[in-house]
Amino acid sequence: MIIENVTILGGSGFVGKRLAQLLSQRGIAVTVPTRYRERAKSELIVLPTVSVVEADIHSDADLDHVLAGTDAVINLVGILHETRKGAFERAHVELAVKVLEACRRAGVRRLLHMSALGADPEGPSRYLRSKGEGEARMLHASDESVAVTAFRPSVIFGRGDSFLTLFAKLLRMLPVVALGSPKARFQPVWVEDVVRAFADALADPATFGRRYDLCGPKVYTLRELIELTGKVTGYSRPIIGLGPRASYLQALAMEWLPVKLLTRDNLRSMSVDNVCECAWPEVFAFQPSALEGILPTYLSPRTTRGYDLYRTRARR
Repeated sequence: MIIENVTILGGSGFVGKRLAQLLSQRGIAVTVPTRYRERAKSELIVLPTVSVVEADIHSDADLDHVLAGTDAVINLVGILHETRKGAFERAHVELAVKVLEACRRAGVRRLLHMSALGADPEGPSRYLRSKGEGEARMLHASDESVAVTAFRPSVIFGRGDSFLTLFAKLLRMLPVVALGSPKARFQPVWVEDVVRAFADALADPATFGRRYDLCGPKVYTLRELIELTGKVTGYSRPIIGLGPRASYLQALAMEWLPVKLLTRDNLRSMSVDNVCECAWPEVFAFQPSALEGILPTYLSPRTTRGYDLYRTRARR
């Protein structure tokens, strides 16, 4: 299969920008549809093979328009918090079905889908259930007309992430951290490793109809991640681990904040270990980077942005 042009849904997000950059470096033309072009174009428009177009990807007509003539579609759309009832279902299930149907109408034969580690239609949270349902529908429909591959990463880290960067900001402001679910387990994976897996799978028939769990080389508890973040930033703080009831009340209170930091649904998701049960997939001919080697490149006060950029471009 020859892939010369790709449409990335969710291409203006944290993972999408890096994937667009990598595909551009490989000489692939990339189209990024977005509802707010002016907001999204600043970092993408400088890439030589990337086009940013204004479109509503939830509209069948707009999807048909942006997918016309494309060789492959990558669906990265996902939300961590519901701003209104049914938002998870709309973003993770309904859109997945719409994208699949639009691919068939447009004759697009390749579709890559971003799921989540622990995604399960019977999972403990609405987030995991909706991700699981969307993934299941995608893979069930994979056939000769549209070859689907699903990726299930653990929490993704890197410059501009919404996880460790957020905790780094909180550590600077708070003298003590009251931490809900401190024993929740994660196996963080670097964003550059995730986008490389997507790019490498794009034209590889061995990945058709498959799903891949993507994790870094080490498992951490949430407490250990916060402690490491504090050490790297120079803002180590005392951590008070909260029990189940206190964690629930904390999440309930945080749901009332203008910016969602933690919700009860997030808490339910963390009740399932976010770790891989198998090694890094052999089909991808590289090994994932260790968190300890990457975290200082974007959170340490002694690290310059130029050095981080050098490491990123060097794929290290």
